[in-house]
Amino acid sequence: MRTIGIIGAGEVGSQLARAAVAHDYQVVIANSRGPETLTHLVDELGPSARAATAAGAAEAGDFVIIAVPLKLVNDMPAKQLAGKIVLDTNNYMPWRDGRFQDIDSGEKTVHELRQEQLPTSKVAKAFTHIQAPRLFLSASSPGTPGRHALSVSSNYPEAVELVTRLYDEFGFDTVDNSPLSESWRSGPGQPAWLSHAHQTREQLAANLADARRIVSFRG
Repeated sequence: MRTIGIIGAGEVGSQLARAAVAHDYQVVIANSRGPETLTHLVDELGPSARAATAAGAAEAGDFVIIAVPLKLVNDMPAKQLAGKIVLDTNNYMPWRDGRFQDIDSGEKTVHELRQEQLPTSKVAKAFTHIQAPRLFLSASSPGTPGRHALSVSSNYPEAVELVTRLYDEFGFDTVDNSPLSESWRSGPGQPAWLSHAHQTREQLAANLADARRIVSFRG
């Protein structure tokens, strides 16, 4: 599985594409404006990358990264993502996304909503509590003392396994924070989020355990 489809070419998607190419992956990347607007990024990434539509990136990827916010009405190519592991880097930001009642009430997490929108995919929350530039700045080799750790949440063990391997390749240890119903623990405002500059596996596990859910009942 050496081809990654990436939907979203903003700061996070672009940096993940750079990290993927640096680790010998093929990348097919898309944005909302069309492949022709990604010429400069693809030129920077080199021959291992090409631009496509969102459906094209989803179709080409052995697995797919979604690096765009969730919409309440699904805007992802569910047909092309069917049967695939999908890494969702989104965080729920009400100031940006608007209010989602199911999330504010604590009934669901944003990544559970993504899984509902992609019912034939295997969604994993990944790369959500690290700033994009730190994908290179904080990376280190396996076994490095105090290695930076990242969390993963999914309802599918095979998705957790894939993310764990990818994290290790990119230079990070892993803490499994599954299932998706627990994915709020690494969300904005929580200890794991506030400590994103650097957390070891032990520190991250403790920060996830210390999370406290903030519930806002809105009519």
